[in-house]
Amino acid sequence: MRLRRQYLTKNDCYQTDRTISVRGVMVHSTGADNPRVSRYVPGDGEMGRNTAGNHWDRPGLTKCVHAFVGGFADGEAGTVQTLPWEHRGWHAGGAANNTHIGFEICEDGLDDPVYFGKVYREAAELTAMLCRKFSLDPLADGVVICHAEGHERSVASNHGDVLHWFPKMGKSMDDFRADVASLIKDGQSPDPEEPEGGDEDVTYEQWKEFMDRYRRELSQRPAPEWGREELEQAKALGFTDGKRPQDLASRQEVASMILRAQE
Repeated sequence: MRLRRQYLTKNDCYQTDRTISVRGVMVHSTGADNPRVSRYVPGDGEMGRNTAGNHWDRPGLTKCVHAFVGGFADGEAGTVQTLPWEHRGWHAGGAANNTHIGFEICEDGLDDPVYFGKVYREAAELTAMLCRKFSLDPLADGVVICHAEGHERSVASNHGDVLHWFPKMGKSMDDFRADVASLIKDGQSPDPEEPEGGDEDVTYEQWKEFMDRYRRELSQRPAPEWGREELEQAKALGFTDGKRPQDLASRQEVASMILRAQE
């Protein structure tokens, strides 16, 4: 499996910052003849670059998945992780958003068995990796399903993917689940580890988004038990207002507290 990461930090779904307890994996396909992952992510030199600005890393969209499987710049298949795996995605249009990781396979014209074979294998390896990571049995009922099966179970909106494509290539979802299980059994599924090149894929703008998110998390944390008495004393003496006790302090704030302590 060729796994890279490019989080869609500007997408409204990412901004919600909600998480789930992962109970399954839902397989989608994009429904358009755009086999390159760069249609859906900003991309880079390896993935290919989106020059049209119609990728999903922008606000105002009502959809977001955890990953895209499709063609990279060299024409070979790969996976781009676009949300943290335990982030609540907007992919199912139903209750499966609360339980399942969702990824899209980039469709072509649905008539190329060579392309299908590449992305099918990549999707199976991705699903096997996720099953290993979250201790899921791909053969258990309702664990690995496609969007169409999710609709049949009343946990997803009325879409036909991937059952409009797989059977054309001689595959069913039962075949897919069996292939995932075989990868896990034979030890051929990739280890559930960090995507290769993850740090290099983070742009400066994304890094700032991550830092802002981290600062918000810190500001909401209460003071630890061991420091609460000292914090109250500092507030009483006017050294600090006591807000966001675990957030980072700027040099200006530190200088102000030192000078107030010397008064």
